Amino acid sequence: MKMKTEDFKKKFPHLAKEILNDEQQLTLRVDIKMPDPWRGYTPGIEDYIRRCKTVDEALKVIEYLEKHGEINREEADNYKKLLLEKGLSYFGPRKEDDYYYRKAQDFWNRLRRKSIDAQRRQRS
Repeated sequence: MKMKTEDFKKKFPHLAKEILNDEQQLTLRVDIKMPDPWRGYTPGIEDYIRRCKTVDEALKVIEYLEKHGEINREEADNYKKLLLEKGLSYFGPRKEDDYYYRKAQDFWNRLRRKSIDAQRRQRS
């Protein structure tokens, strides 16, 4: 992103005063190339079930998905049967509220480590 010095001063007056020091010319370049690990991902019924705290809550989720055409009657019946026979834990551990954020953080941290390792290999 390019920005004129005057625009930068208007938008970030304190930062401009700190870094520009009497009209020195400054070029800032910020490259953000962090991929989104969830781009194009659509949660499935098991993802929704894994966010539930109780079997009753999961049954309501299944009914909702069936009512709104996300799953058909047969799928709904199969999921209800599995849920009632095997319980919530059958579908995997519960996905906490920040589940997707934490997974994305893990993904970005792995990318960052790979990048650092690659830079180290280039130097040696």
